[in-house]
Amino acid sequence: MGDTKIVTHESCRVITETPNPKEPYMKQELIHILCKKSFQFSEEPIFKLVSGQMSQFYVNCKPTTLSPRGMFLTGHLVYEAIRNAQVAGIGGLTFGADPIAVAAAFVSELQGNPIQAFSIRKTRKDHGMIRWIEGDIQPGDRVAIIDDVATTGGSTIKAIERAQSEGMNVVKVVILVDRQEGGVENIRKHVPDISVIITRDDLMRVIRGN
Repeated sequence: MGDTKIVTHESCRVITETPNPKEPYMKQELIHILCKKSFQFSEEPIFKLVSGQMSQFYVNCKPTTLSPRGMFLTGHLVYEAIRNAQVAGIGGLTFGADPIAVAAAFVSELQGNPIQAFSIRKTRKDHGMIRWIEGDIQPGDRVAIIDDVATTGGSTIKAIERAQSEGMNVVKVVILVDRQEGGVENIRKHVPDISVIITRDDLMRVIRGN
């Protein structure tokens, strides 16, 4: 990569008070954790995307969503995004969506409004009950699809289509990090009700110190 400078964020504020899910400081803390664990920026496009294109931005949410504090914050923020949607379940394409769905389901039980977590396979199970979805969810149920990152929206749309093929009524989509590269607009063509927790601009404001 030569002399290309990759920028990460080394500091991470930790808030020790018991958080209120409705308060914006939970989002701000999660942004800082993402910047420390999951986001990199380069002035040159050195990061290769799934599509094969090169990008200035690298986002891998798993180190954040699998960490205790990251899971706590993500679960509360995603639950807040779906709590009024009257859904029976939340899930998405394995593996990126799995820890987020589980965290949101856990918070839903704490809030007295239990929402099932489910996982959508990348390869359909070909023995036993042949299906795309794992979880206690039934055809006809209203569900939300979650994705950790949206770039073009392809993986999220694939999850929507597979859930619908199993008879689910997909009424809501939640994106943890929107790379702001057209994905949300593409997803909205399939499911109009979409919520974004954090954008690339949110992360860049921290990286640049704004």
